[in-house]
Amino acid sequence: MADLPEALEQLTARLAALEHRVELLEDPSAMPAASQTHVPPAAKLDEEFSFAQAGGVFSVLGKAMLGIAGAYLLRAVAESSSLPRLAIAAIAIVYALLWLVAAARVPAEEWFSSAIYASTSALILAPMLWELTLSFKVLPAEATATILGAFVTAATALAWKKNLTPVFWVANFTAAAAALVLSIVTHQLEPFIAALLWMAILSEYSAARNHQLSARSLAPLAADAAIWELIFIYSSPSNTRLDYPSLGAAALLWPACLLFLIYAASITVHTTLLKQRISIFETGQAMLAFLLAASALLCFAPGKGTSILGAACLLFSVACYAVALLFFGKLADGRNFHVFGTWGAGLFLAACLLCLPLFWLSVCLSLAAIVAVVLATRLSLSFHGLVFLVVAAVASGLMTFAFQSLVGTIPAALSASVCIVSASALLCYAIGKRGTQKNWRQQLLHLILAALAVFALAALLVQGLLQITACGVAPGAHHVAFIRTLILCAFALALAFTGSRWHRVELTRLAYATLGLVAAKLLFEDLRLGHLQLIAAAIFLFAITLIAVPRLARIGKKA
Repeated sequence: MADLPEALEQLTARLAALEHRVELLEDPSAMPAASQTHVPPAAKLDEEFSFAQAGGVFSVLGKAMLGIAGAYLLRAVAESSSLPRLAIAAIAIVYALLWLVAAARVPAEEWFSSAIYASTSALILAPMLWELTLSFKVLPAEATATILGAFVTAATALAWKKNLTPVFWVANFTAAAAALVLSIVTHQLEPFIAALLWMAILSEYSAARNHQLSARSLAPLAADAAIWELIFIYSSPSNTRLDYPSLGAAALLWPACLLFLIYAASITVHTTLLKQRISIFETGQAMLAFLLAASALLCFAPGKGTSILGAACLLFSVACYAVALLFFGKLADGRNFHVFGTWGAGLFLAACLLCLPLFWLSVCLSLAAIVAVVLATRLSLSFHGLVFLVVAAVASGLMTFAFQSLVGTIPAALSASVCIVSASALLCYAIGKRGTQKNWRQQLLHLILAALAVFALAALLVQGLLQITACGVAPGAHHVAFIRTLILCAFALALAFTGSRWHRVELTRLAYATLGLVAAKLLFEDLRLGHLQLIAAAIFLFAITLIAVPRLARIGKKA
């Protein structure tokens, strides 16, 4: 009894020491600095392996191996034929889905466990479907494709609440790869393309709700490859695809067209309703889907495909321009405006090239160029007008006409389309906004427009002066050379003065470019073909022009 107080004191001291150690374990920041600095190497090693101990990595891997063992057991039962293989297939599918459920039940921060369980589900499902479809012949291609689509649907639903990216990634990658490979091996393209399109719809819906954005490209890329495979195989001669089922035009057209409509609708919703910036993936995928749809129409609807494609291009062009101007015209970030505007320009060009003859093509594009320049709220629309005008110049023959009139063989006749495009070029340059010294893009735009307008007008004046000369004398090669020199020198003088007078720097630059053209022309044409009197006159004109152009530019600046 005499030792009892001492024993109680020792017990109290030990309890206090234990409480202090528990507090230190619960709050490591309360540990003294000295004790933190002198941590034994063994303790540091334990901390490095704390992830493996706390997260149970080996336990997770062991459970996954048990799952794989169960799959092999089901495989052995299926081979023994003790039970109907269709029943074994149903059990195996449910077994794979249970592992997917296990992956979704893991806490969101334990991504490793979630990824391992989802991978286990995929490793059970994919080989099992392969054997049931190809080896055992239990499942038709349609059923296999349906199961793959249901697998992705279940993964999306299970991973939705916690936004489990590993589950979505594993399920989509496995299903997309399996569908693509099975479409090649089974020669049954349609059911697997339908499954891939369903996966693409799920991916776009998830992206619209800001879920699983990183895995968005898996399904559409596989769908692109499968549809390209369909187009390639069925556009080949029939004797090269005897193992493939025969398909009608509608069955060959709907996959590519539906893929394009999916991404056209998705991008429209994302950019207009959800106010999101269009991504590089969306831009590229929409263009690729459109090319696949256009290829399908041209290959499998040869009679009406061109007309249908041209009408669709025109319709979508109007839609793209309307969306660009109404929704994105006033936004500071111009990516959406530029992308939709560029699509509108490209689709309009495609519609015109597909449906119009050359004359009406040049007329339509000339009018479109004028409208684009007049309504240009952004610089990109002015560039669209320039593109329309250049294509119209090529289609009408204006490029060839101007070259032949100024340096080549004089063309025999002047077409109405050349006159229309030339007038359109002059009008577009006249109504275009003047470029500033700092905005090099606007300067480049107006330089090209001015060059097209100036040299088209010069070619027309050469033609007109030759016609006047022909009234008095039959013009020879030396007459043609001198008339060209006269016109070009007059244009150089006019461009130098008006460019500085009206503060149009592109005209001044064209004046100096014209001087270089005249110098080359004197060397290669006038001196070789002209008479002595006309050669002397041409050299005199060039000398006067060479002296006067810099002075006229300075006079215009002072005025």
